[in-house]
Amino acid sequence: MKVGNRQMRTIWLEPDGRGIGIIDQTALPHRFETRTLATLEEAVEAIATMRVRGAPLIGAAAAYGYALALAADPSDGSLASAYRALAAARPTAVNLRWALDQVLAAVRGLPPAVRAEVAYRRAGEIAEEDVAINRAIGGHGLSLLRGLAAEKPGRTLNILTHCNAGWLATVDWGTATAPIYLAHEEGIPVHVWVDETRPRNQGAALTAWELGQHGVPHTVIADNTGGHLMQRGEVDLVIVGTDRTTATGDVCNKIGTYLKALAARDNRVPFYVALPSPTIDFTLEDGVAEIPIEERHGDELALVSGRTADGGVASVRVVPDGSPVANYAFDVTPARLVTGLITERGVLRANRESLADAFPDRAAAAHAARALTPAAE
Repeated sequence: MKVGNRQMRTIWLEPDGRGIGIIDQTALPHRFETRTLATLEEAVEAIATMRVRGAPLIGAAAAYGYALALAADPSDGSLASAYRALAAARPTAVNLRWALDQVLAAVRGLPPAVRAEVAYRRAGEIAEEDVAINRAIGGHGLSLLRGLAAEKPGRTLNILTHCNAGWLATVDWGTATAPIYLAHEEGIPVHVWVDETRPRNQGAALTAWELGQHGVPHTVIADNTGGHLMQRGEVDLVIVGTDRTTATGDVCNKIGTYLKALAARDNRVPFYVALPSPTIDFTLEDGVAEIPIEERHGDELALVSGRTADGGVASVRVVPDGSPVANYAFDVTPARLVTGLITERGVLRANRESLADAFPDRAAAAHAARALTPAAE
């Protein structure tokens, strides 16, 4: 996608064939910075501190981090310890463990001398697969937007999204934004309501930034504005991403997504989830009961960063000293509130049958492995 007039991805292999380049998303939107990850420890830190974020990108970064670890130490001990370190960096997004399992399956049983080369190759394949998946999601979502546009000729389509499920959350294209970018390129008039998405403001800081880079009309709104806009008929559909989705179609996404789904149901606004298949966790049945919800440091809620009048960037405290802070990063939207899941294999109903029919091999493998302990743990 675009940064200025330059085509970029969020993660790449550096010319030396070993270092991993990333966009440091903690600097956006006020500064655009890249950095190179050279060690396992740097990859773990980048994932844990959200220099890279978004379930698909976390998966790609973890795969490359595994390759970095094996380049430094390809022993069996490193194979296990690096897996554990990367898996613990972020607990909610299932793509992370999926990507680690992909690399582990590719290198396990190989002589240590060739493990790093194979790991780098598999990480590169995971990144390319993510781009293809997201482009396919965009195509299926574009069909939905075309249909809505045909029903409302001459009108701008108003789409509400939450958090950042854009290209910054993936290797390229994004999930929830992929249909929007394709519609914009096709000339369909679209406008995006961008939730600020407290506490980290990924909507205001990231989604608005990337939409602006592409010239897509958008407006940043407070998180609590969505229901008001839906009541006024100013939202045609909601599209969000997901960090983990159960076999039954429950969707875990950034905190506040559930409230948008409730408002959408009450106002008969379609609520879609853009869903790359590696985000489906076929081992889970009940999202509310089984998905681990990450609780992050309270400073993310108590402190707000922004650009000052002199052009600097500063953080200010908005919570009284001594007040406890609870910072839940995700919530779960039950499948009954989801109009459809936009996947690389089409728009599916949010239920077990549709997901299993679309991805039978993964569903069967998860069922067989459900009672087994992961080999690397």
